[in-house]
Amino acid sequence: MIGLDTNILVRYLAQDDPVQSPKARELIEQQLTEENPGFLSVVVMAETVWVLDRAYGLADHAIAAVIERTLQVDVLVVESEQEVFAAMIALKEGHGSFLPTP
Repeated sequence: MIGLDTNILVRYLAQDDPVQSPKARELIEQQLTEENPGFLSVVVMAETVWVLDRAYGLADHAIAAVIERTLQVDVLVVESEQEVFAAMIALKEGHGSFLPTP
């Protein structure tokens, strides 16, 4: 299992960097397998939500959709998956947030 950081996940999701995004896509789509998955910590998930909200201005429902799709990728293992799923549902339904209130 290989640990993935926030930068790799954001570059993969956003596909906005001409150098880093293709590398992130190759890693996740071609190098990782169910036998050798990528690991996403709770911290990486929270930081990704923060970046998608603050840097990219995505709405809560769009962020929830990204988290939901990430949880469905067979070559990714998410730490505390059930808690991340519950937080995603709360975000989707407008009952919570991954982010602290200002």
